[in-house]
Amino acid sequence: MNSIQPVILWTDALIFALLAAVLALVWLIRRQEHLLAPWRVVAQRPMAMGSALVLGVFVVIGLLDSLHYRERLADSPADAPQYSVEVLSLFDALLSELRARPEKTYSAPLAMHLYAKEFVERDGATVRDYPRLQFGGAHLQHADARLPDIARRTLDGAMQGALAGLLLFAGLAGWQARRRQMTPGGWLATWSRGDLDWPGRTVVLVVAGMLMLTGVIVQLASGYHVLGTDKVGQDVLYISLKSIRTGLVIGTLTTLVTLPLAIGFGIAAGYFRGWVDDVIQYIYTVLNSIPGVLLIAAAVLIVQVYIESNPEQFDTAAARADIRLLALCLIMGVTSWTGLARLLRGESLKLRTLDYVEAARAFGVSNTRIISRHIFPNVFHLVLIAIVLDFSGLVLAEAVLSYVGVGVDPSMYSWGNMINGARLELAREPVVWWQLGAAFAFMFTLVLAANLFADSVRDAFDPRLGGRR
Repeated sequence: MNSIQPVILWTDALIFALLAAVLALVWLIRRQEHLLAPWRVVAQRPMAMGSALVLGVFVVIGLLDSLHYRERLADSPADAPQYSVEVLSLFDALLSELRARPEKTYSAPLAMHLYAKEFVERDGATVRDYPRLQFGGAHLQHADARLPDIARRTLDGAMQGALAGLLLFAGLAGWQARRRQMTPGGWLATWSRGDLDWPGRTVVLVVAGMLMLTGVIVQLASGYHVLGTDKVGQDVLYISLKSIRTGLVIGTLTTLVTLPLAIGFGIAAGYFRGWVDDVIQYIYTVLNSIPGVLLIAAAVLIVQVYIESNPEQFDTAAARADIRLLALCLIMGVTSWTGLARLLRGESLKLRTLDYVEAARAFGVSNTRIISRHIFPNVFHLVLIAIVLDFSGLVLAEAVLSYVGVGVDPSMYSWGNMINGARLELAREPVVWWQLGAAFAFMFTLVLAANLFADSVRDAFDPRLGGRR
């Protein structure tokens, strides 16, 4: 008897299809030296490798959160099993302790009491005081023991993370020494001087730092709400981690919609010129004249009306929220391709006048073959740079759209919904700041890592820079 029922949402299928395409592209790049050379330049840059490791953590969390399932109800019959309407993910299973420890309402980070006073019974009398949390600091008898306990847990987590990092570093040193036919001591000396062909010191320090941070968070989260709780008592750390998938989906799936439109229209306008160029320029000029927020709001409202009119097509709340997220990605992709199309049009206008393109046309080579063999490969670096540069902008756009109410479904975890939920709490006295602070910290980390990685990719792939360091 299966205890779970796998659930494949639309965005789940697209995410793993995109992952398969990326793996196939990596396999192709490894077989082509001219494609691999710029990536070697990227891999030699400390800033690029450090930011790539941080992005890798976000991607792993997003993938784990995209493996969805429904649990079998305990009292369902064996011959006709019934499953819960709540859709969970593998990431939810890993964070089951955080998910299953709700409080009554707000509590500050690492607190033992609620953030607001309430009437409580104490020694037979009703007094107004800060009630104890049900889970946060429940293992402590007295409030005086909180700070020493937090310090001890922080130290234990940092030491465990450092030990894990040391073990990984020892394994790396042994493997690299055997591979290079060196003694471990000789490899360590080379590593300490920074004479490797990859930024070994940066990689080791970043991995060690992330392991120590993870150890500290795990130790603290076992006894406290590390980032506090929100209005309904949910753990803010759990909400922030669950919001990672939404940001990644917006950034990646929107790009899947943008690229075919931008590449197809941009190259066609620049290569064919004439009436084709005029029509395409008219299309993206008209599209740019319409405020993007209005188009997005109209599309989201249409999808919302369709969902409400056809509830039988969506058996769970997760499916309804997912289709709205997919619609948001589609409309954002349709409204954000014009900038890249303009860039590709200008580059194609220049490339079509080069001698080897004119020679191919004189020999009767078809336009399709000229575009695929001569035009597109020479503008691919622009496409790649645009992808990594636009990703961070799309993540920020989701936060803004959700804040104004035309973004993802309110029931879906996202940084925009966190900010929207926290805006009214900033007027409280005392201020509830941690929900907004957590959304800002996670979004800032993801966007900063993406921008730093994008800078390195741009420098390596832009022919005008010559891949200079």
